[in-house]
Amino acid sequence: MKYIAYTLVVLCLLSCGDDFLNKTDPATLVASGFYKTEAQVQQAVNGVYGQLQGIILSQWRYNEFVTDNTTLHFNTGDRGQGPDIEALEFWQVNSGTPTISTLYSSVYLSLVNINTTLAKLPEATFDATLKTQYEGELRFSRAYYYFLLVQYFGEVIIITEPLQTPTEAYAFERQPVDNVYALIRSDLDFAVDALPASYNATNKGRASKGAALALLGKVQLTRKEYGDAITTLRQVLSLGYSLLPDYAAVFDPQNKNHVESIFDVQFQGDNTQGEGSNFIYTFAPLYSDGSVINFPGQNGAGWNIPSRDMIAAYEPGDLRKEVSLKEGYLNQANEWVPVPFINKYNHPHTIRGITNDNWPVLRYADVLLMLAEAINEEEKGPSTEAYGYLNTIRDRADLDELSGLDEGSFREAVLKERRVELAFENHRWFDLKRTKTPEALATFLNAYAAVERSNPTTDRGGIPFTPGDYQFSPYEALFPIPASERRINTKLSQNTGYN
Repeated sequence: MKYIAYTLVVLCLLSCGDDFLNKTDPATLVASGFYKTEAQVQQAVNGVYGQLQGIILSQWRYNEFVTDNTTLHFNTGDRGQGPDIEALEFWQVNSGTPTISTLYSSVYLSLVNINTTLAKLPEATFDATLKTQYEGELRFSRAYYYFLLVQYFGEVIIITEPLQTPTEAYAFERQPVDNVYALIRSDLDFAVDALPASYNATNKGRASKGAALALLGKVQLTRKEYGDAITTLRQVLSLGYSLLPDYAAVFDPQNKNHVESIFDVQFQGDNTQGEGSNFIYTFAPLYSDGSVINFPGQNGAGWNIPSRDMIAAYEPGDLRKEVSLKEGYLNQANEWVPVPFINKYNHPHTIRGITNDNWPVLRYADVLLMLAEAINEEEKGPSTEAYGYLNTIRDRADLDELSGLDEGSFREAVLKERRVELAFENHRWFDLKRTKTPEALATFLNAYAAVERSNPTTDRGGIPFTPGDYQFSPYEALFPIPASERRINTKLSQNTGYN
């Protein structure tokens, strides 16, 4: 089967490491006459997908690592990541944390390329129906990025057109959350109508009508528009998706873009064309020396390690546990090393450092659980329909079906089911934010933190926690606007609690 090639197109003179707002005119290359033919526009759209690869490769930091799902294999010999990546795990983020600046700038960099292509698309000279499809793909991508931004930062800058001069950038101010969601809703409404329900084998992996509906339903659920979410998500049920019988097959690189996949970020291993993933190299334990990744002497980076709390969340007999994680490994001396690791993306591959694993962003199991949640909230208790969606997921995991729950108990059951069904797929942070107030989130995470501090998942080699480690305050439900951005644009306000 063929997959779309995500060749990154340089659409503007920008650097991924710095904010696009202090760079030269992002429309500079537009004047060259690009974006005229179908091949050129397709190349530009594929470039947008290519940028998504880079964002997904590090998204675990912001959606799993900050939660109770994962921690780190503590590196006693190299403390250089303490002020950066580890700051997310221990909730020590501030406006100068480099990884937050990278997140912010990389998303806006992608938006520049989306907006540039959208602005030039009307001038293209090829089939109007295909142009509409490409516009739908671009607007789906823009909606997805703004959904990330509003979840991470709250009020954000809204830019939907290419800038003509650098000085224009300094006039932008953060916009109310309602305005951001209005843009997201408008883009997704367009994408739902513009995108096909399916693609041929050559174009598998592109955003589809199902992807737009699933993301729209997620947005509506986040906004507590439960009736609208139910209406939207029910439309996905008729598009031909279904659960795979075998949970492990969902993540098997030999089974990409299957009937449960609604939108995956596409990666291609077994070659050196720059399209591969490397998730297991990030997630495998330190010092594992080829025992987890099957190359001689190969260690992992030790990030995103499943926490004891996450491991305990699985019910006895849950078939998903062994697929999703391992509680340790046998080293080269055949000794058991009790350092857990994510196993979902651990598959055979032929070239060291280059894996073939796609990343699931939206899949059918997610839709079923969102429907169960929305129905319970809308009807003030679970209906037979809501139980059906939840228990279908549990049936595949070989778990007993649930019944007899009140509204609150069913809500907690769905949240727990989402935690284990979608484990390590970058849903946990947004799920916690959606279902808890900032104050309740702080209480919840600090309770988890107290246990993790007293009995860390991995050994710290005698290095104590600092007083600020694992101390979560309600304001930290949002990340800070990077200080570097505020130096460039003095009109940018800061989120409460940060300098």
